[in-house]
Amino acid sequence: MNYKEEIIRYRLERAEETYQEALLMQREKYWNTCANRLYYACFYAVSALLQQHDFSSGKHSGVKAFFNRHFIDL
Repeated sequence: MNYKEEIIRYRLERAEETYQEALLMQREKYWNTCANRLYYACFYAVSALLQQHDFSSGKHSGVKAFFNRHFIDL
């Protein structure tokens, strides 16, 4: 497995782990924390998608911009 694939795998694992955290928060009715965990699960998943297509940003605004430009504004 090359470095790029490792990064993608790591980010997808983080997305899944964070999604599971959101489910725990939902069961306990911690809605703000649940929403936060869902946001980060999406952030990690989109970061993996961007990495797959050789886009990368360390900032949330950059991830949103790349995603919108390359996957939404088609």
